Amino acid sequence: MYTTDQYESMIAETISLTGANGDTIRAYIARPLGNGPFPAVVLIHHIPGWDEWNREATRRFAHHGYIAICPNLYERYGHGTPEDVAAQVRSDGGVADAQVMADVQAAVDFVNSLPNSTARTAVFGTCSGGRHVMLAAAQVNGLAAGIDCWGGRVVMSDEDLNEKMPVAPISLTEEVACPILGLFGNDDQSPPADQVDTHEQALKAAGKEYEFHRYDDAGHGFMYYHAPMYRQAAAVDGWAKIWDFLGRRLG
Repeated sequence: MYTTDQYESMIAETISLTGANGDTIRAYIARPLGNGPFPAVVLIHHIPGWDEWNREATRRFAHHGYIAICPNLYERYGHGTPEDVAAQVRSDGGVADAQVMADVQAAVDFVNSLPNSTARTAVFGTCSGGRHVMLAAAQVNGLAAGIDCWGGRVVMSDEDLNEKMPVAPISLTEEVACPILGLFGNDDQSPPADQVDTHEQALKAAGKEYEFHRYDDAGHGFMYYHAPMYRQAAAVDGWAKIWDFLGRRLG
């Protein structure tokens, strides 16, 4: 919890990690300066890519006392504007889930190994990153919490599956190994409200720790303050829910 009497100093920089298949990938990290120890958050960026919003969100988590890191999941597609690189990824059918999970595991292992880390780490994602949060909660080691913000395609039909997305995240619900926070807009079409219902029912039936919050008059991306989809009331409450959840789950 941020208080006005606290000392604040942080460093934010681009670093290199060894990701999937031994590839060198870049990651943006922001961390409080001081002895700590600090809990951590790994951000999984959305379909639009490793962009300014995710970098600003990374610094925001650090401002609240977390070591925050956002790996570039599109590293193999070269350099350019986030929009240009994301367009290349889309034309290639997206990034394989297995590669994303290996890159996320590398980021989790990195922050958990830092001497000023508590090794209590959450994973956070919006849009496609929210979907990847649900995969990570079942497949990535070393996680203490997961935050899924309007992740679509958690519920998938057999026809939706393909070589890069061979498994629907909802089919891995029994393997979810950490508490989940979900934030959704009731006007969203990806995921639509009925799929959020199905997702919640699966978590409940499996006896998982979770909390879902849904917002009227909000759709996809309601926390993206730079876009027309931004909804102030939902965004403000959503961030408050995030800080409360992390405070309880990571300490």
